[in-house]
Amino acid sequence: MHKEILEDIGEKELINRLRKFMPKNQISDDCALIKTKNENILVNSDSLVENVHFNDITICPGDLGWKAVVSNISDLLSSGSKQTIGITISLVLPARTEWIWVEELYKGINKALKEYGGMILGGDCSKGNEKIIAITAFGIQGELELRRNACKPGDIILTTGIHGLSKLGFMIQNKVNFDNDFSLNKKLIRKSIEHFCRPKVYPNFLNNLLTTRANKKLTRVGCTDSSDGLFQALQDLAIASNCKAIINYEKIPKDKDWPKGDKWDEYYFFGGEDYELVFSLPKEWAKNISKLNKDIYEIGFFVDGKPSIEFKDNKKNKLLNNKPFKHF
Repeated sequence: MHKEILEDIGEKELINRLRKFMPKNQISDDCALIKTKNENILVNSDSLVENVHFNDITICPGDLGWKAVVSNISDLLSSGSKQTIGITISLVLPARTEWIWVEELYKGINKALKEYGGMILGGDCSKGNEKIIAITAFGIQGELELRRNACKPGDIILTTGIHGLSKLGFMIQNKVNFDNDFSLNKKLIRKSIEHFCRPKVYPNFLNNLLTTRANKKLTRVGCTDSSDGLFQALQDLAIASNCKAIINYEKIPKDKDWPKGDKWDEYYFFGGEDYELVFSLPKEWAKNISKLNKDIYEIGFFVDGKPSIEFKDNKKNKLLNNKPFKHF
């Protein structure tokens, strides 16, 4: 009799099956919400695993520490956190790991906390065959609840920043051989490596949403981040909100030096680790925030229909045959 293994069912199905062990709607978003008498607390956990997310060739320990913090803060922000309280750190390290590696890791962690707020609250250390940095981050829920299931038909889909750069940076760091019929622009190479090693997030995002909100009664916004790629972010929003995403390929923001072609579209939509925010707003609100922040782009809209993604230009729908990043 065949026994199911994680490679067969995949990460999303694994999480879906774990649902039965938790309270209702506990896995709808990356962050968990803990309600208290005063202010509600958002909790997020994220792990970086050696030879899955990083190795000593692709990233130095200082940048790895920075990235480990940013990946968690990105999830807090995508749920509407107005302040990061702090983090706990669990380390799994081979016994032969050099102390200087750990010291540089923590220097990177503290640099990110100094930039975005919060402190180290504690953690745990253990021995293992490969390095693992597991962080749990705590934030304070702001006035607006940002949730994957809050998108509505008629909402405009928006994204911060540009996707694909982190994927390209990862490939450059791994010395991947590209096609010989073009050469990558030096500025694009530098920018991509920076996006991969030192990603940034948007701490002013929540305030910008509040500033541009015309209807004060609106307190829920459909939102997630693109840590698993733009396609996966759109799919997560569509499934959680039970509606269809229509994407305008021509409005997708790309770096001016980004190469053209199907393969480069694949890197763009399925790359991951960009930590951009992907969200939806009513038309007037979307127009207001786009005017306020030029790094926010309208890329499509939601309609009634089976949870899915379609391109306005049907010729681009072949892109959807690609598969997002798999953890198993």
